[in-house]
Amino acid sequence: MLSHERVWAAIDALASRHGMTASGLARKAGLDATSFNKSKRVSPEGRERWPSTESISKILKATGATLEDFLRLVEPSGSLRRSMIPLIGMEEAKSGKVFNEEGMPNEGPGWDEIEFPDFGQEKVFALEVTGDGLGPLYRDGDILIVSPTASTRKGDRIVVCTTGGQILAQELRRRSAKTLEMMSLAKDQEDHVIPAEEISWSARIMWARQ
Repeated sequence: MLSHERVWAAIDALASRHGMTASGLARKAGLDATSFNKSKRVSPEGRERWPSTESISKILKATGATLEDFLRLVEPSGSLRRSMIPLIGMEEAKSGKVFNEEGMPNEGPGWDEIEFPDFGQEKVFALEVTGDGLGPLYRDGDILIVSPTASTRKGDRIVVCTTGGQILAQELRRRSAKTLEMMSLAKDQEDHVIPAEEISWSARIMWARQ
């Protein structure tokens, strides 16, 4: 399991390697400048706060670093624990029957596994994008690491499957007991407001492997 302190230290090291402060790195990645402030790393109650894997993905893209580069900053000895997580395709994901009560895929037809670093935070599974239904942001063959248990807030990217079998990946605008409001990630796509009773499952996008 990743050490809380080592993950934050790796972010600081990555920023320093590219001649930036943690705040400068956050801005370069398109994040709020305060995302990596030391005050954000522990709650007022003393609870550890972790950077989202999506924010880490953004700073890697902004700096040109790979996931392996970052993991070596976290654990220079190379002893980082990895685990196998479920991998399902979009066609299988459209059937709510493949998921258990925690929102994780059950083993069955179309079910596979991939290796992924153990970030020790939330339950995650991998969703393989097929076709152009989630384009232009996510393309055929991309792998989305998603968590049905992670908390979500405005601005998070989420993937939602409707009871009609439609899978959408958009930005969360607002969630209430009655509806889920999502904002398009592309200029030529529509925003969506989905009644709660029409949602088969939803999960926060934690990482995108493209």
